[in-house]
Amino acid sequence: MIKKWVLKAIVQKTISFLPYSQRINYFFQKYVTKGVFLSDAYFEDRLEHARNHIGAWERLSDGAPLHRTLELGAGWYPVVPVALFLYGAEEIRTVDVSLLTNAGHVRTTIRKFLEYADAGKLDQYLRPRPERLNELRQLDFESQVRTFEQITQALQIEYLVQDARQMNLPDGAIDLVHSNNTFEHIYPEILSGILREFRRITRAGGVQSHFIDLSDHFAHFDTTISIYHFLRFSPAAWAWIDNSVQPLNRLRITDYRGLYREAGLSVTEENLRPGDLNDLRQVPVHPHFRANTEAENAVSHGYFFSRME
Repeated sequence: MIKKWVLKAIVQKTISFLPYSQRINYFFQKYVTKGVFLSDAYFEDRLEHARNHIGAWERLSDGAPLHRTLELGAGWYPVVPVALFLYGAEEIRTVDVSLLTNAGHVRTTIRKFLEYADAGKLDQYLRPRPERLNELRQLDFESQVRTFEQITQALQIEYLVQDARQMNLPDGAIDLVHSNNTFEHIYPEILSGILREFRRITRAGGVQSHFIDLSDHFAHFDTTISIYHFLRFSPAAWAWIDNSVQPLNRLRITDYRGLYREAGLSVTEENLRPGDLNDLRQVPVHPHFRANTEAENAVSHGYFFSRME
């Protein structure tokens, strides 16, 4: 019997060669893998990221108010941007190579925030400004008659569909740059340029906060394989498996540290999940990864926090 991860890899590889591949992948994820709904689990995961990004800002910044933010990787639901709106940010940007969201998804996100606020659960992650929460309630009331552009403008969110290596922003224009589960989908030669650009546009005294998932994402869908499963393949073999609609660069924590050094970015704090060495040892790790220690290869997730000088 063919494993689920193999079937998904074949489908996504096929989709990657088709016109409108991102749109087709969206329908595949929605109706087959059921991966694009705003579940409570996904919402709370993103709220946790928002809390950690804001915590990094409050802990590491120069103490100035948070005005201008930039997110890398917009995704389907703008949970973190809306959280930053409630926190009080005034210019909230999110950049991606394609626009995945729409008015319906933004309305769903707004209602999920209000549901959690009314249930008293939002305070576990975020203490919104009362006036911003009131604005969100009014926007929910009016959202059915508003366009996507009108809704996002009211939230002070601007979607930028472009290459993040060449932002049309002045030097030092941004206070907080952040991302969630995005770096692992970007190949190193591109990520290197993005990090250099983020260094340019983040102001001195500002903060960068990035969460990286270093696990095999096929294991999220197929529980019969390990989160280290993809480390068994050579670069050539992985090129046949990987796809352009949801690529995985397979970089390890040492690779990300190296990319930061090359971009002239310091890592002020790391918050890493060490993973499981026993699980890793069940995988015949390809020699390509053996320059790292077992502990380095085993890191499964992590935050890089940087205070900009």
